[in-house]
Amino acid sequence: MTNMRFRATRHTTRRALLAMSALALVAPLAACGGGSDAAEGDGKTLRLWHYEQEDGALSNAWDAAIAEFKKTHPDVKVVFERKTFEQIQQNAGMILNSDKAPDVMEYNKGNATTGLLAKQGLLTDLTATAKERGWDKKISESASVTARYDANGEMGGDKWYGIPNYGEFVLAYYNDDLFKKHNITKPTDLQSFEAALADFKAAGITPLANAGNDHPAGHWLYLLALAKANDAWVDDYQLYKGKVDFHGPEWTYAVETYKDWLDKGYFEKKDVGLKGSDMTEQFVSQKRPIMVGGNWWFGGLTTDITDFSWSTAPYPGSKKTLGSGGNHWVVPTKAKNKELAEDFIDITMSDRIQKILGEEGNIPLAVKPDSITNPKSRELITAFNTYQDGKGLAFYPDWPAPGYYDTWMGATQNLMNGGKPHAVLDELQAPYEKYTASRR
Repeated sequence: MTNMRFRATRHTTRRALLAMSALALVAPLAACGGGSDAAEGDGKTLRLWHYEQEDGALSNAWDAAIAEFKKTHPDVKVVFERKTFEQIQQNAGMILNSDKAPDVMEYNKGNATTGLLAKQGLLTDLTATAKERGWDKKISESASVTARYDANGEMGGDKWYGIPNYGEFVLAYYNDDLFKKHNITKPTDLQSFEAALADFKAAGITPLANAGNDHPAGHWLYLLALAKANDAWVDDYQLYKGKVDFHGPEWTYAVETYKDWLDKGYFEKKDVGLKGSDMTEQFVSQKRPIMVGGNWWFGGLTTDITDFSWSTAPYPGSKKTLGSGGNHWVVPTKAKNKELAEDFIDITMSDRIQKILGEEGNIPLAVKPDSITNPKSRELITAFNTYQDGKGLAFYPDWPAPGYYDTWMGATQNLMNGGKPHAVLDELQAPYEKYTASRR
C-alpha cells in the first residue's frame, strides 16, 4: 500500500519506529548543520540523503552512482547521509523549510508527501530539467504519475517534482515444482487461474498465500476490483476525477469473489491474523503454491528459496495491478547546489546504473529487460513492463484518503471473519466520501 519495496511489514514497521525516529532525528540534524560539511552554493559540495538499507539493490546502485559522480566531478565533495525512512517521512517539512536542507534527497511519493511539500513550495519544479535531460522520455506516462503534481499537490499534474528510477508492482509467484507434481498447468488467464485453484484444493492444498493483518489481504481485494476496472474508474478513485460507486460492478465483483474464494477454501480464513512475512513463509515452506504480492518480496525469495523451482508472472486475472513508479529523488527549494543535484539524478538514470538495479533484482525504469543477464530479474522486469506499457499501474487502495490504510485492513479482516460483502463496501465508502467531500 503506501510504498515500500522490500520492507516486509511496511506499515506496521513504520508505526513501531516513529518514536525512535523522533529521538534519532536530533543527532542527524545536529550533524548536518554548519561546519565544513555544509554546502555553500559554490558548486563544490553535493549533500545527498537517502534511506535505502545498506547492501540492498537500491543502495548498491546509489553507491555506484556516487562513485560515478565523483569521477565526473573530481573537484566536488560528496557529503552523503543515510537516514531512516521514518526520519524523512515524519520530518521532511521541518527540514526542508530550514537551511539544513540537502541538495538532493530520496522522498516518498504521494499526495500527502511529495504533493504536500510541492504545494508548500518546499520542492524545486523539475519540469524543464526533466525535458532538457530527457528524463521524461525515459519514464513512462503511468510510472511518472506519482512524480507529477498539480497546484493542489495532487498526483498526475503537469509539473515534475520528483524523478523515480525504479518501479514497483504486485504480481504472481508460482511454485513450479508443485504445479508439476500435481500435473496442474500454470495459468494464463482468469479461467485457468481459477481452475488451478480448484485443482490444488481438490489435492488437499490451500492454493493461495495470504495475510489479513497486513497489506496483502487488502491488495487482493483491490486487485479483484481492478479485474473489472477501466482507466476512468482508476482515475475516479485515485485522482478524484469522478464519483466512485462503491456498490458498482467493480467493487461488487471484488467482495463477492473474495468471499467465494474464502468459502471454497482457496484462501484460508485463519490467515486473518497473519502478517506479510507470514504470507511469504507460507510460500517459502511450500505450504501454498501461489502467492500474489509485491516485487518487494522478490529479493528475499531469491535468497530464502533453495529447495524448489519458482517463477513470476503478471497476475492473469487482470490487465491492471497495484503499482507505480517508485519513490524518487527530489531537489529541495532551499538546496544550495541544484545543478549538482541534477547531475547526480542524471547519473542514476544512466544505462549503467539502471542495469545495476536490474541485475540486483529491482525494476529499473530506463533499460530494457533484454539487457539484464539475471534470468529471474529479467522475468520480473518483463512482467512490470507488461503493465507499464498498457497503462496497467493502478497505484494502491489506501492512497486516496489519509488514514485509509487502517480502514482497508479492518474491512478485509471483517470480510475474512464472515462479514457481509456489501457491509464491507460501506466500511470503505464512508471515510473515502468524507475526505473527498472535504476537498471541495
